[in-house]
Amino acid sequence: MNIRPLKSRDPDKARTPGWIRRHPKALLPVAVVAFGALCAYVLISVRSEVVVAPPKIPPPLVRAMPVEIKNVQLTVNAQGTVAPRTKTSLVSQVAGQIITVSPAFANGGFFKAGDVLLAVDPRDYELAVDRARAVVAQARVRLAREEEEAELARQEWQRLGNGEATDLALRKPQLEDARAALQAARASQEQARLALDRTRIKAPYEGRVLSKIVDLGQYVNPGAPVARIYAVDYAEIRLPVPHEQLAYLDLVYNARSELEPASRPKALVHAVFAGAPHTWEGEIVRIEGEIDARTRMVNLVARVVAPYDKGDDPGRAPLFAGLFVEVEILGRVAMDVAVVPRTALRGADQVLVIDEDSRLRFRGVDLLRLEAENALIRSGLDGGERVCISTLDAVVEGMQVRILEPEETSPSRSEGGAG
Repeated sequence: MNIRPLKSRDPDKARTPGWIRRHPKALLPVAVVAFGALCAYVLISVRSEVVVAPPKIPPPLVRAMPVEIKNVQLTVNAQGTVAPRTKTSLVSQVAGQIITVSPAFANGGFFKAGDVLLAVDPRDYELAVDRARAVVAQARVRLAREEEEAELARQEWQRLGNGEATDLALRKPQLEDARAALQAARASQEQARLALDRTRIKAPYEGRVLSKIVDLGQYVNPGAPVARIYAVDYAEIRLPVPHEQLAYLDLVYNARSELEPASRPKALVHAVFAGAPHTWEGEIVRIEGEIDARTRMVNLVARVVAPYDKGDDPGRAPLFAGLFVEVEILGRVAMDVAVVPRTALRGADQVLVIDEDSRLRFRGVDLLRLEAENALIRSGLDGGERVCISTLDAVVEGMQVRILEPEETSPSRSEGGAG
């Protein structure tokens, strides 16, 4: 019988479970979890107390402008089309062939008053004048003969007659007939001279040819149009204006709706011609007779004298008929008013004033006029006060704001609205 000697046992191995000796790596996850729990416990135990505070919202950033009290020239703006003062259809008063044409008789040609634009063949009318002259001479001889015979009849009645002589005995009817015949002959002669003079078609005023209808060698009849012309002494512009705007103009007019010369407002006519802006000076001369029932507007008439003359300005362009223009009418001067942007208005008659503590205050104002970009305030604001001109979503009386300073106007900054 073999007896094996007993091996000595390691006390540590004897205390370690067998599964750990067989799988030593299984203990690693447990160690990691235990270490994490220990760290969490330490962090929680040493953490500081968290103080919860509400977020700070800065006051909205707004733009402001100081109020300036000043005198303002009120203006009324309107648009219209330039039209000549007078436009005429020129006609021939006699019949005949056109034998002469003036160099000015062309589309766009200028002429003076009394210039001969066309001439009709005058030979037939010259012969008519000669015939009328002969008839006048015959009538004059007949009248002279009747006057002599009437004088002889009167003398003979005084020598041989008895009682009151009759008109027929004194040849008074024959004398009156001879005088009437002479007068008719002279009228015929004057008519023939007038017809001869009308063979030269003259300009009735200083103007310009709008369009010519006939030309050299053409035959015309009485009443046939030969050209369309218009005057150039001044041009007129018909300007529709809302009748409420008349309150800004000092107008004094007579019963014919013509403005008195002393009250005619100055009108600045603006237009772009030949690619460049130009300005002409004129005045409002009259108001048309009624308010348009459809647009509720009244028509003012502006006048520009000598629209085609350069005057003292060599660069002045001609004010052509048919040109569309914008007219600025200078009205009365409003005294002591404040001019603020339209964005400063809150509603119809309120603005936001920024006080010394940079707080918004509602202020009622008396609005004089609302223009395209500005508002004219008659009263309610004092000079030097700051008015908020930024658009805010919601405003509360006394709300704190920040004022946008000049150095803060960089593109990276934006105006905030109140929430």
